[in-house]
Amino acid sequence: MKNLRITVNGIAYDVQVEELSGDAVASAPSAPSAPAPAKAPAAPKKAAVGAGEKVAAPMPGTIVSVNVSDGQAVKKGDVLVVLEAMKMENEIKAPADGTVTSVAVSKGESVDTGATLVTIA
Repeated sequence: MKNLRITVNGIAYDVQVEELSGDAVASAPSAPSAPAPAKAPAAPKKAAVGAGEKVAAPMPGTIVSVNVSDGQAVKKGDVLVVLEAMKMENEIKAPADGTVTSVAVSKGESVDTGATLVTIA
């Protein structure tokens, strides 16, 4: 065993490294791939998103509340969805006047950047 100190982004880590002989390396298991995500992203509630302008998530996060429903009239600036990202709640607002043709998310759902939240026609 060798004791080494590795510095990553200014933080020092003390590690132990085992040196293997040449034949042991060939029989060693391959390096693990990237860890699997803790939770697979949830599929959108609605398979078919309605016609109109899609309002997308500007960042990954969790839906805290959905303030609109299908068929509801909205005005420009109305809060459609509240998205929590990095412990901050972000209000996702209507980009224009219109009618909600579909709501693609529900409270508690995790979304990625660019995921459709609501569609307005």
